[in-house]
Amino acid sequence: MPYCSSCGSQASDGDLYCRSCGARQSAARAAGDALSSLSPRTASLLSYIPFVGWIAAIVVLASERFRADRTVRFHAFQGLYLFVAWLIVHWVIAPLSFLHRARYFRVGDLFELAMIGVWIFMLIKVSKGQNFSLPILGELAEKSVSES
Repeated sequence: MPYCSSCGSQASDGDLYCRSCGARQSAARAAGDALSSLSPRTASLLSYIPFVGWIAAIVVLASERFRADRTVRFHAFQGLYLFVAWLIVHWVIAPLSFLHRARYFRVGDLFELAMIGVWIFMLIKVSKGQNFSLPILGELAEKSVSES
C-alpha cells in the first residue's frame, strides 16, 4: 500500500491526490493510466489518423478507460478496419495496377487517394461529434463492439 508523498497517510494506487491533505501524488503513480485525461472524442479522432491511427486504435481498445464506451470502441474498430482496407489497396490493388500502363495515373493510386479521402472524411465527422458508419467497415465495427 503506497503512502502520500506529502503527509505520509495511506493512499490507494490510483489516487492522484491525497485524501487527507489534498496534495498531488507522485508522477510515477499518476502515470499509471496515461489515457485518463484523453477525451472520448479525441480518442476517436486518433483512430482515424492516416497511416498511424491503427496504433491509437489498439491502445484505445486495450485500455480499461474506454472498455464501456461503445462509441469510442466503434471508432477504434472502424479505424482499424479502414487501415486494413488501405493495406489491401496498397499491397494488392496498387501492385496490380502496374499491369495497366497509364500515362498519368494508375488505378491503384486512385484507390489509395480515395482511402486517404475517407480518412479525412472520418476525421471531420468525428471532430464534429457525428457518428458515421462506413458501408462495410462500419457493419464490421458494430459487430466487433457488440461481441467484445
